[in-house]
Amino acid sequence: MIKQQKILDTTICYHCGEEVMGRNYILEDKHFCCAGCLGVYQILSSNNLCAYYAYNETPGKKSLSTGYFEYLDEPNIIKQLIDYQDEKSTIVTFFIPAIHCSSCIWLLEHLYKVNAAIFNSRIDFLKKQVTISFRNKDISLKKLVEILVNIGYEPAINLQDVVKEKSHSVNKSLILKIAVAGFCMGNVMLFSFPEYFGLSGLEKQFQVLFGWLNLTLSIPVVLYCGQEYFTSAWNSLKHKHVNLDTPLALIIAVLFLRTAYSVILNTGPGFADTLTGLVFLLLMGKWVKQRTYHHISFDRDYRSYFPIAITTLVDGKEKPKAINELVIGDRIWIRNSELIPADSILMKGNAWLDMSFVTGETEPQQKVLGEIVYAGGKQMGEGIELEVVKVPSQSYLTGLWNKEHYSNDFKQHFNDSVAKYFSIAVFVIAFAAMGYWFFYNNSGKAWAAFTAVIIVACPCVLALSTPFTLSAILAVFDKKGFYVKNTDAVEDLAKCNSIVFDKTGTLTTTENAKISFTGTLNDEEHKLIVSLLTNSSHPLSRQILKSLGYGSFYPISKYNEIPGKGIRGLINNQMVYAGNESILPFNIKAGKHKGVHIVINSVYKGTFVVEQQWREGLPNLVSKLEDTFSLSVLSGDTAKDRDVLKSIFLPNVTIAFEQSPHDKLEAILNKQKNGEKVIMLGDGLNDAGALKQSDFGIAITDNINNFTPGCDAILKGNALTFLPNFHQLSKDGLKVIKISFAIAISYNCIGLFYAVQGTLYPLVAAVLMPISTITIISFTSIATRFFARKNRLL
Repeated sequence: MIKQQKILDTTICYHCGEEVMGRNYILEDKHFCCAGCLGVYQILSSNNLCAYYAYNETPGKKSLSTGYFEYLDEPNIIKQLIDYQDEKSTIVTFFIPAIHCSSCIWLLEHLYKVNAAIFNSRIDFLKKQVTISFRNKDISLKKLVEILVNIGYEPAINLQDVVKEKSHSVNKSLILKIAVAGFCMGNVMLFSFPEYFGLSGLEKQFQVLFGWLNLTLSIPVVLYCGQEYFTSAWNSLKHKHVNLDTPLALIIAVLFLRTAYSVILNTGPGFADTLTGLVFLLLMGKWVKQRTYHHISFDRDYRSYFPIAITTLVDGKEKPKAINELVIGDRIWIRNSELIPADSILMKGNAWLDMSFVTGETEPQQKVLGEIVYAGGKQMGEGIELEVVKVPSQSYLTGLWNKEHYSNDFKQHFNDSVAKYFSIAVFVIAFAAMGYWFFYNNSGKAWAAFTAVIIVACPCVLALSTPFTLSAILAVFDKKGFYVKNTDAVEDLAKCNSIVFDKTGTLTTTENAKISFTGTLNDEEHKLIVSLLTNSSHPLSRQILKSLGYGSFYPISKYNEIPGKGIRGLINNQMVYAGNESILPFNIKAGKHKGVHIVINSVYKGTFVVEQQWREGLPNLVSKLEDTFSLSVLSGDTAKDRDVLKSIFLPNVTIAFEQSPHDKLEAILNKQKNGEKVIMLGDGLNDAGALKQSDFGIAITDNINNFTPGCDAILKGNALTFLPNFHQLSKDGLKVIKISFAIAISYNCIGLFYAVQGTLYPLVAAVLMPISTITIISFTSIATRFFARKNRLL
């Protein structure tokens, strides 16, 4: 039974924490400020989601929704808002301003309990985004938004890409906290001047007054400005984990309690100056870090992560164009195994799309003419012509690249493994020092030692040195055409000691190959072959097609491309084959000619002999790598280039030909079983499994969009010669991180030597703390640039 009554006393809403004014809604002895908060509680209660309130007290937000969402039933508006849609499911990303705490994350990730049609929801806390996947036959977009509104998380929806606009907005709450902390710190410092200059004894009454004023100014700094540190620390401890905010929360609490004790009992001025200065510096550090990360995120979202040009059709002729230059209305040509870079309409061809990159489902989806095709799909058949209807978003494709279901098992990296033990060691030393001085009945030095140890050994360096160092390395890699998907992958690269090369499109280049044909072709046969090859993105197909010249071509049906073998298709009622002997409909005697064999209607027409052009500087590259790595070459082609490769590589290097994608995958697995950390370099077509299985997969690209989501990096073909430099810089990056830790430990040892004696005044420790942080960040920036220049990458 819901009760309503008028109240005069102050009552706090159980859901949102705001003061109940006027009418008080009561349910199950819980008070609510409005029908909206009450309704949210009833929804959560009926779906067994009241654990939402266990993470934070009053975690909700008061709903001020207008509730008019009829426009979300309009198909044209829906198309502009959603990320992906097929017959079964829809994926949409919303910006939700109300996301503010761990309870929000918990609730939004359990939306499937509110409505079973929602089968997945992922939160980006920093950007305040939620990406929701739902079954569109069971629930509409309008109904989904209404559910979010009903539980207090109304999305901010407009048609100007609200997510992108809001994700980089200024954190007004943090700036307000900085302003409050700065105001309080300035006044506390002003009131503390008599103490600094030894004048406090002259006017005892002012000393007491200033002490109480300082304590009063410390209260908003602790309860408002420092609230997030206590919340974060408490949540981590509840989950039996010590995070980097835990010692910081302890520092703030100890300083405040010591200040209150000193002022109330009139035993001294306390540490209000240290406390307010510490919180102000911490918040400023957080703001600088956020701004830096937003800048890094912006660069990595909108820089051309997929730098290889897509093929556009202009007046019926193919023309390469950078993905980030595509505009609405462009006609693009997508071949077999190529990634679709932008939402488009299917204009020609039979589209069979692998959408696992987007949805995780491996079953190919067929699209019909006029149907929308979403970015992130990969064509699994003949070439298709599309018309772009939405400008490509590099951030969307990059987000897909980093999706969780493509990541390997959890790997604990250097920063994760050290942070916990560092924090525990600081606690042990601080409590030991305090216990020592209490044992000798010197409570003043006990508290001073405890406070100084905690401050001087602040773990801020742990939170900053690794991401700043590795992000600087990523920026260097980007400039040289080496696009690594995240900072963790840089650490994986540094640990590798074995390299497996594919040959075609990796050791060889798709440019300037010498092509000759052993037979003869008439004009009609020439057109048939062009019509077949134009659907394939394999480097050999592209090379032969370039030599034949582009022209008009026939539509194709029954197209099939067997990885590492060849292609075939029905063109103008004639079956055309192109590939090695194993794909042809009968046995042929190739004789001395090895290459791409052509058969039309079971009649052997000849062979395209391709004289591969090896990448410039390949022998020099291999000689550099042989000193550091165990090398292997696994090629799907015939052994015609065995002698050339034998002359480039050392005799003990494994060189295998006619390797299927499964053979390459097995080779990687065997190396890993032997304890090797493997880099796999392939063209992203026949090597997807091996690239994903390897410890660090690199997709080599020249001028076609053959990219696989399983890789850890994309490397421009002309940057392959820098591979040893990239690897060495990643190792140097870990060296920089370890040196920064050594500097921090040296600093801490010196500071702790004085801190445990109780002779290091906490204010001095508070000044030394940001100086050490600035020192470490400066060192990592300078050292990274030094090693980049040393490795000739700048």
